[in-house]
Amino acid sequence: MKKVSFLILIICLATKLFAQTEPSNYKVALSRFKHLYNNNQPDSIFNFFSPEMKTALPQESFRSTTKQLRTQLGDLQNADFVNVENSVAAYKATFKNGIFLLNIGLNAKDQYTGLLLKPYTTAATATPAAAESVVAFTMDPSITETPVSVKNLAGDISGTLAMPKNATGKVPVVLIIAGSGPTDRDGNSPKLGLASNSYKMIANELGKSGIASLRYDKRLVGKSVSSTTETQLRFEDYVEDAVNLINFLNEDERFSRVIVLGHSEGSLVGMLASVDEPVKAFVSVAGAGDSADNILTEQMKSQPTHISDGFKRMLDSLKRGKTTDNIDPSLYFIARPGIQKYLMSWFRYNPAREIRKLKVPVLIIQGNTDLQVKVADAEKLKKGKSDAILEIIPEMNHILKEAPADKDKNMATYNQPDLPLKPEFVKALIPFVKRVR
Repeated sequence: MKKVSFLILIICLATKLFAQTEPSNYKVALSRFKHLYNNNQPDSIFNFFSPEMKTALPQESFRSTTKQLRTQLGDLQNADFVNVENSVAAYKATFKNGIFLLNIGLNAKDQYTGLLLKPYTTAATATPAAAESVVAFTMDPSITETPVSVKNLAGDISGTLAMPKNATGKVPVVLIIAGSGPTDRDGNSPKLGLASNSYKMIANELGKSGIASLRYDKRLVGKSVSSTTETQLRFEDYVEDAVNLINFLNEDERFSRVIVLGHSEGSLVGMLASVDEPVKAFVSVAGAGDSADNILTEQMKSQPTHISDGFKRMLDSLKRGKTTDNIDPSLYFIARPGIQKYLMSWFRYNPAREIRKLKVPVLIIQGNTDLQVKVADAEKLKKGKSDAILEIIPEMNHILKEAPADKDKNMATYNQPDLPLKPEFVKALIPFVKRVR
């Protein structure tokens, strides 16, 4: 998980701008935001959002977040221009109760594409990095891709089915389940500054080996349409969607067997979805071995005391079944009121226990330079499922690419969408899938 920062809205970016004088359109946008924010008019700010941002952050959620902001930070008194890059202008924003770095993103129509606040430091004055337009990854010509849409009670899940063209008879199919956050079917998220193409590359490698795959946008992500709001989302919703897709694939006569592959948070989703369902094997890739509350608590230890203590209070409250509205701004990224019930639903599952329930062959793959999930997690999963195959891949990071342990160099690979998958990952995955019967 990324270092905790206060997020009103994660930025979606495009073209680079290099001028370091304040552009007039950003000056107008800042003035407008300041006026509407100080006059407690979040709905009016929302009206200036781009269509994509309105979809990403529903009006009700933005309204409650902004009201909480004003309660804690007070009025925005002044904002000094710092720089502009990647269609985002950075300002030193002085609120009544604190100083923050405010980043404002605009599109060609001068609509807000993002608003980001984080504690102000000299090091923070650079505009946050974001993914450039993702470099297109061309699938092998032996593979045909077609769009897929599967309905659920809240809308429909949109995905891409990759089929080997020259397949004779039925072929195995792998359901690829994405990790946490707004990561799409290909393994990309402009909102998180992630451009990896990892899932699309997995589909490509499977297809070249005569194996079909289905990768998809999770509920509330990408092209998947849902009436579910952020405050209504629960971890079980992701599991329900995966179960629906498993059954969808099993009903397709082109496929001989279904294998589930879950990456990161998707590992737990896949475990739960594979119990008592028509699945022939399960693959956990960079999956956590402990419950999410313990993992987040451990990560909070690196944060300042007032932040880690605030998280602990919120966590203790969730364990009693109660949400916490008064949250430190620095915790909004992972614990804002709108997602606390989702966290509550996620925290109740321990992957090391859940994996024991699987009655099918299991492959656990983990890189030893993963900054987010450790080898110890994979070992906990292996302990929970003693007959599972455990593959530790040297110098493979969380997005399944070759990367050193050095944090900065490791993170740099997250924005190299043409960087191939770690070959050892492919060598571990393909033979396992082919052996499944």
